Amino acid sequence: MGLSSVFRSALLILPLPFLLKRFQYCHSHVLAHAYCLHLEIMKLACSSIIVNHIYGLFVVACTVGVDSLLIFLSYALILRTVLSIASHHERLRALNTCVSHICAVLLFYIPMIGLSLVHRFGEHLPRTVHLLMSYVYLLVPPLMNPIVYSIKTKQIRQRIVKKFEFIKSRRGFQQD
Repeated sequence: MGLSSVFRSALLILPLPFLLKRFQYCHSHVLAHAYCLHLEIMKLACSSIIVNHIYGLFVVACTVGVDSLLIFLSYALILRTVLSIASHHERLRALNTCVSHICAVLLFYIPMIGLSLVHRFGEHLPRTVHLLMSYVYLLVPPLMNPIVYSIKTKQIRQRIVKKFEFIKSRRGFQQD
């Protein structure tokens, strides 16, 4: 499975530099992001970018579409298996394990889809929105992933609850 994932990614990304190389660039050579984004480089070209535009949509559809379908099918099978467990307590425990994975998947895909939509259909939006979305896409998933998985640890969860209770009690004390 890992090799097929690497092969698919390489196969989809490999044509992009060759598609970009054929353009003449006449606009500013300054990118709006701190990293090289295919759609951003396409916009610097003077010639028609329709082939790259279609290929970019194809790549997003292949990755997000196929991945979403496979994730949905795997969770349908997991849900079917979990619901067949006799013990109510064990069912809840098994479903609780899936919640953090679903959150991690959503933390990855939602910024990616948002960034793609902003770049494809948000020409009228201020540059700040484009920058913000690019940094959300780049930084939020790796920053939030450890939090999503560690919040399931009972000791960490108890410490967080205690910290919020302490902050809440201090606010109440200060207002009195």
